[in-house]
Amino acid sequence: MKLKSISIGATLMLGLLAGAHAYDPKATIADLDARLNKIGAAKVDGTDTVADKTVPALFFGDRKINNNFDVVDAVRKAHSATATVFVKQGDEFVRVSTNVLTPEGKRGVGTQLARNKAYEAVIKGEQYCGPIDVLGTAFDACYNPIKDSGGKIIGVSYIGHKK
Repeated sequence: MKLKSISIGATLMLGLLAGAHAYDPKATIADLDARLNKIGAAKVDGTDTVADKTVPALFFGDRKINNNFDVVDAVRKAHSATATVFVKQGDEFVRVSTNVLTPEGKRGVGTQLARNKAYEAVIKGEQYCGPIDVLGTAFDACYNPIKDSGGKIIGVSYIGHKK
């Protein structure tokens, strides 16, 4: 009987630890970035249309990320998190792949990263993790700059756990 209660206790602890890890923004952004980098190196090649806007086409390896939702949807499934990939266009970052929905229930592609604390960090090549408002909803979030092989910032990866 004692062995059974130890086993149940260990199982509960492992479940709690797994749950804590699943909602850790830094672990979630690391997973998103690993999934993207596993595809290949980040690069911009040409342009593409996202939500009726012409933006740079962002690739990881040979896979175009614009309007491709496989990776962001996999992060939602694995971590119950929102995830977005932005491409840099001039001084702005435009959502090209996201599972974040607009109030109308559509994916928020074509919208820009707000000029907030996250923007100020990633434009300097730094990570931002902390509270943030995304399209009107509060999240505990992390943002990382995406760089090409030459170290130039060409985009941003984002994850958020709803508060």
